[in-house]
Amino acid sequence: MKATDRVMQSYGRCCASPDFFDAFYRHFLASSPQIREKFTSTDMTAQKQLLRQGILNLVMYARGMPDTKLRALGESHSRFKLDIRPEMYDLWIDALLAAISEHDKEFCSESRHAWLEVLNKGVNVIKAGY
Repeated sequence: MKATDRVMQSYGRCCASPDFFDAFYRHFLASSPQIREKFTSTDMTAQKQLLRQGILNLVMYARGMPDTKLRALGESHSRFKLDIRPEMYDLWIDALLAAISEHDKEFCSESRHAWLEVLNKGVNVIKAGY
């Protein structure tokens, strides 16, 4: 099975869990004071929708879609705008994997590897915009 197919199935199982995005943000906000600071005045309901779409954009890019949306995200998150430093994405990936492992009952080492492959490909595009 291709990594992107494995990830899409896993993501579907996660999205079916009503607490998945809350779990992600619990992990992510706990990962660093700098991360918490970035979200102090954030509308978290809207943010969860952005996250849902953002993960999908990463998967679609890994499936061969153009990197247009990821480059735009990199620009909006650059040092000149939201100032999301590249190392913060590593915390983001760790928090996402923690939430996935809790909400995908079929999560295993192959799933983890597939997620890392898919996420790193797109996150590298976003980081390059910093």
